[in-house]
Amino acid sequence: MTNLSFDDAISNLSSDDVKVRKEAIESLIGITDESAIEPLIKATTDDNAQVRFKAAEILGNMGELAVDKLIDEFNNAEGKNKRFLAFALKETENDKVVPYFVNAIDDVDFGVRKVAVRALGELQAVNELDNIGKCLEDEDWGVRLAAIQALGDIATDEAVKLIKDARKAEKDKDFKKSCNKAIKKAEKRQKAKTSGEAIVKVIPLSTIKEMEKTNVQKAIKEYERYVEAKQAKDAPYKRLCVLYRKANDYDNEVRVIETAIDVFKDNEKKLSYFEKRLAKLK
Repeated sequence: MTNLSFDDAISNLSSDDVKVRKEAIESLIGITDESAIEPLIKATTDDNAQVRFKAAEILGNMGELAVDKLIDEFNNAEGKNKRFLAFALKETENDKVVPYFVNAIDDVDFGVRKVAVRALGELQAVNELDNIGKCLEDEDWGVRLAAIQALGDIATDEAVKLIKDARKAEKDKDFKKSCNKAIKKAEKRQKAKTSGEAIVKVIPLSTIKEMEKTNVQKAIKEYERYVEAKQAKDAPYKRLCVLYRKANDYDNEVRVIETAIDVFKDNEKKLSYFEKRLAKLK
């Protein structure tokens, strides 16, 4: 991480020197200042792929704060410039972007179509199966594969049938393997849903811990997935408490602690830690 001030980082995004722009975008990781949105949107069209990707990731992590401006820009963008805006919109995880991704599955750019259909799966757009299914006929192999992955995410019986039909019609062995993986994922999700378990995609805690060094906002988002799933691991709850404490975010720290107390109510050792922490806060 660099130590540029916010104003210097924003200014340096317009530098002619790619090294300066890379330093600037690194300095803005985790930012939640609304005034950074437009410069970051501009940076998604930077000549350098690293700058474009980081800008899109930062915007996506802003969530609700950036989503409306991203939608407006996405609707007016064309070609490759639209790809990273699509990625940013997907990363917001906001349901209001679903209709825009539905429209984007007919985009002329295969990269936009690929992100759009993948996003529909991640956003659990169950009512858009017909539109996702259209992508199984796309001329681009990557778009077809993204459609299979999206159907695996949705995991309804209808979605699984679409995957099986696509597998039967396809000769490519790698594509068939991807279909098999998607079916297994769907069946696992169906089983979890039947047993009442929360279906949340999490990444390893060690990965998130490393992420704290470079992108605290993203780390918080990933830890929150563990809390959402009410997983019986105390580490993500503890790390979230520390991060919210550093940010002076009292309400969210209390929320996480109270969730942990509910999750670990039958584990006296783990429960004690969170009860003591809550008592100190109150």
